[in-house]
Amino acid sequence: MKWDSCSVLVTGGTGSFGKKFVEVMLRDHHPKRLIVFSRDEWKQHEMQVSGFDDNTYPSLRYFIGDVRDVDRLRRAMNGVDVVVHAAALKQIPACEYNPIEAVMTNVMGARNVIEAALDMEVRNVMAISTDKAVNPINLYGATKLVAEKLFVQANSYAGSGPTRFSCVRYGNVVASRGSVVPLFLEQRKNRKVTITDPRMTRFWITLDQGVKFVVRCIELMHGPKRGGQIFVPKIPSMKLRDLCEAVAPGCDVEHIGIRSGEKLHEALISEDEARYTVELEDMYVIQPVNPPWGKENWAGAKRLPEGFRYASDTNTQWLSVEELRHLIEEAHHEENR
Repeated sequence: MKWDSCSVLVTGGTGSFGKKFVEVMLRDHHPKRLIVFSRDEWKQHEMQVSGFDDNTYPSLRYFIGDVRDVDRLRRAMNGVDVVVHAAALKQIPACEYNPIEAVMTNVMGARNVIEAALDMEVRNVMAISTDKAVNPINLYGATKLVAEKLFVQANSYAGSGPTRFSCVRYGNVVASRGSVVPLFLEQRKNRKVTITDPRMTRFWITLDQGVKFVVRCIELMHGPKRGGQIFVPKIPSMKLRDLCEAVAPGCDVEHIGIRSGEKLHEALISEDEARYTVELEDMYVIQPVNPPWGKENWAGAKRLPEGFRYASDTNTQWLSVEELRHLIEEAHHEENR
């Protein structure tokens, strides 16, 4: 895939993922045009004054718009080759308290991205999903599950047209907005931190790793029969008590219990999904079931064993306290550059 001849648009372009995506694309891939699509003019201004301006990067564009507005999406996607859909309401308590707003952005917004991409004949659309979409127990996870289903099945609507849709699904992102790390950093000033349950485990990935995985998966889905896959990276797990020790060593710890809408452990692939999932060296590919647009054969892929489940508590890769500390320091160094 020749990125330097592509026009690329990222929804939610001023969020944690969006900013890192813009950084990586400008640094490593040099697209012909890179469009930041988001609804917050102040965050766009902050990005521009931090160095991501069109004087430094003539290919960079900023569009004010909301994924709830399909007409604005169509205008923004004019001449676009690749769309990365990262816009979402993702704070679990906020989604629970504002369920209609969550549905309007995460579900109807996904539909609007699909409609606009089909109408404007965008070539590749990659949606960013989450482990919360697997057997969801909160509204955020449920909306992301629906969004996944919409993007996978959107390939049927594309028919013989050029547009192909896929998803990337991964776990918690190190030190992203709303993660527990900033909370621990603030609490350690008082030498006391709160954790929900010391048994809790989570998948973890850095922003840089997440962005590079998305870019690679877009390249993999490029072709006449590609589309409809959910790409899942092989990433390590961490224990919440180890994270607490990494961020706030020596602090008193108070156990407050699991909050509403939280799981003790997360899964990236359920047992039911594993039946139509193949394993590659560094990822899993959840394939669409009997897709009318044609199924892709993956060279060197292995079928998964009966009963396989990719979950944070049964993972074979684990981060130690020192590795967690290093990742967090690295993430904050990147954020403050």
